[in-house]
Amino acid sequence: MTHPKYKRVLLKLSGESLCQDTGFGIEPEVLERIADELKEIFEQGIELAIVIGGGNIFRGVKGSTQGMDRATADYMGMLATVMNALALQDALERKDVATRVQNALQINEITEPYIRRKAVRHLEKGRVVIFAAGTGNPYFTTDTAASLRAMEINADIILKATRVDGVYDKDPLKFDDAVKFERLSYIDVLQRELKVMDATATSLCMDNNMPIIVFNMTQRGNIKKAVFGERIGTFVSGESS
Repeated sequence: MTHPKYKRVLLKLSGESLCQDTGFGIEPEVLERIADELKEIFEQGIELAIVIGGGNIFRGVKGSTQGMDRATADYMGMLATVMNALALQDALERKDVATRVQNALQINEITEPYIRRKAVRHLEKGRVVIFAAGTGNPYFTTDTAASLRAMEINADIILKATRVDGVYDKDPLKFDDAVKFERLSYIDVLQRELKVMDATATSLCMDNNMPIIVFNMTQRGNIKKAVFGERIGTFVSGESS
């Protein structure tokens, strides 16, 4: 396929994607590789928005299970996403990719506040927009933030980057007989409790007919393949086949 299938995409990156081997912090080599791939699709004229998690620095749910107040833990997790967003912005701008970080929290010295119309305008002007701090509310995941922002900017699709090559009936890293799904419906995901996105995020996509591609981020070139409509990962939509 010579032309991109999708013009405006929302890429959901986990914080762990920035530290492929260690599970904590930011690995410069991994960050550089991701930035190179993002630049490649940016140069194809794709309008690219990114929601990034913070699990490589602090995960709110884990903090709350260890006795911390859940809201406090979630706000700390949001701050972790801001750090990741700034790191990704720096990596992209060192490659001459114009980038803006929009923040659901107010940290005006280093980021813009999230304003939907301004975010859309940035995309139209050829800037990558990185959304930080999730929705800005505790008790909501960055998956939900990705779904919400995708609706707000009228994205064509959500690209959910993971460490496996799609959605399986059970964890393929633990079970050799795990079966991969090529296509799923939103109802399939919810009824089977498959680990695509959390139920709130999946329901939001279902209500607004927003398709999702779940794919392996660690394999170079997969983001471009997804954008160009190549068969990759697991495609989630209103139909299972």
